[in-house]
Amino acid sequence: MPELPEVETYRRFLDELILLQPITAVEVRDAHVLAVDEDLLRQRLVGQHVTATRRLGKNCFLELSDGTALALHFGMTGDVGAYRDDHDAPRFTRVALHLADGLRIAFIDPRKFGRIRLADSVDQYQKAKKLGPDALDVTTAHLQKVLGAKKQLIKPLLLDQGITAGLGNWIVDEVLFQAKIHPERRANTLTDQEFEDLRGAIQLVLTTAIRHEATYRHFPASFLIHAREWDTSATPGTDQHKYCPRHPKVEIEKKYVGGRATYFCPVCQPVPAEEAS
Repeated sequence: MPELPEVETYRRFLDELILLQPITAVEVRDAHVLAVDEDLLRQRLVGQHVTATRRLGKNCFLELSDGTALALHFGMTGDVGAYRDDHDAPRFTRVALHLADGLRIAFIDPRKFGRIRLADSVDQYQKAKKLGPDALDVTTAHLQKVLGAKKQLIKPLLLDQGITAGLGNWIVDEVLFQAKIHPERRANTLTDQEFEDLRGAIQLVLTTAIRHEATYRHFPASFLIHAREWDTSATPGTDQHKYCPRHPKVEIEKKYVGGRATYFCPVCQPVPAEEAS
C-alpha cells in the first residue's frame, strides 16, 4: 500500500512534469476510480494548468490555476506514470491527463481502490476528511496535546489519521522501535522526553524512507523493517534480519495490536508496567 514516503515520491515525480502545462484533455479509461462526475471533471480541468503539487499524509494534490485542487488517493495499489503514445500507456492506467506538450500523466491502479476527487482547496479537503497535521510537520507539542491524556494504546492512536496524517502500519512500528516505546504503552504514560523521542523518530523514519524513495532494501540495517517477512536485504544469506539490530541475540517479536500485525523488540521496547505486573 502506498504510504507517505511513496506518495511523496509520486508528488516529486509529478512536480517535475506537470507544472504550468495546460491540460488539454482528460481521458477516463475506468470511471470506477472517480469520486466525481466524469463530465464535471473534464469541465473543471481542461484548459487549466497545475500551479503546484502538495501532499498531506497519503494524499497528493494538484493545485489548479482556478484556485481549486485535484486530490489523488492511491488506495492499496495506486501509482503514477507518464507516456506519450497509446501503446506506451502503463498497464492499469485508469485516468490520463493530456498535457499541451504531448505528455500524458497516468493514474495507475490495478485493484481500483484509489480515488480521484475535486476539492475547493487542500485546507478544505483536510477539514472535510478530518485529517490531522501532516506527519512530517507534527510537533512535540501537538503530540502531547492530542495524546497526553489518552488511555488508549499508543500504536492505534498513531495510526489514527485524525491525530497525524500519513503514518501507516510499518511506519508506526518503525517509529516506536526507534523511539524505544512499546506499541502497547498507554499514551498517557509517556514522559515529556518520550514524546520528544517520538517526534524525532517520526522525522527520522519518514525522511529516511523518502530519501531512499521508499525502496526498503536500501534502508539502514538499524531499521526494524528488515525483520518483516518480506525483507531480508539487510542480512543476505542469513536469518539475522529476524533479530534486533541493537541486540543481535534478541529475536524480534510479532503480535497483533489493535488488530494490526506489530513487530517490536522485547528488550529495546520493554513491556508496559501494567502488563508486566
